[in-house]
Amino acid sequence: MLRFKRLSGEGLTHYLSELAQLRIRVFRDWPYLYDGDLAYEERYLQTYIQAPDSVIVLAFDGDRVVGASTGIPLQHETPEVKQPFIDAGFDLDRVFYCGESVLLPEYRGQGAGVTFFDHREVHAHEVGGFDLCCFCGVQRPDDHTSRPADYQPLDSFWRKRGYRKHPELSTTFSWKELGEVDESPKPMTFWMKQL
Repeated sequence: MLRFKRLSGEGLTHYLSELAQLRIRVFRDWPYLYDGDLAYEERYLQTYIQAPDSVIVLAFDGDRVVGASTGIPLQHETPEVKQPFIDAGFDLDRVFYCGESVLLPEYRGQGAGVTFFDHREVHAHEVGGFDLCCFCGVQRPDDHTSRPADYQPLDSFWRKRGYRKHPELSTTFSWKELGEVDESPKPMTFWMKQL
C-alpha cells in the first residue's frame, strides 16, 4: 500500500536525486518521450525548493519513492507557463499551478492520481488566496508514429477531478525527445478548475 507525504522548501532536498531519476524514467514514455538528463532535472527541481508556497507530494512503497507530484503558485513559474494567463488577463496571484505527476507504471490504478490532486488542492487552500488551479498537458497528434495502440488519454480522469480543457490557453515547452539531437518545442494545453 502506498504512503504519501507532502513536503515544501528545504524538506525536498533529501529526495532531489530520487525525484530527478523518477522524472527521467516516467517521462521517457509516451506521450512525453523525454530524453532527460540528471543535471537538468536537479536544477529544475530547485524551483520547488526555493519558491515560496510550493509543494511536492511523494508516494512511497516502503522507503522507496515511486511517485511524485508538484505544485507552485503560478507567479513563481517560468515565462512560458505564465504568459498565456497574462495575455488572457488573469491575476497570477490567484492561480495555483499543478506541475506534473509521475508514478512508476506498476503502481498505477491504485488511486495515487486522485491523492496527488487532493494533496495539491488542499495545499493551495491552506496557503490561501487562490481562486483557480491549473495544469497543462502535451498535445500529440493521434497518428503520431510513437503512440502506443493501447494508449488511453487522461482527459476523462482530469474531467472527473473537476478540470476543464481551455484550448485558448496554450504554450510550448521545449525538451529533447528520444531520437532528437536537440530540444524542440512541444505544444501544451492548459486545464483549469475553480478552487
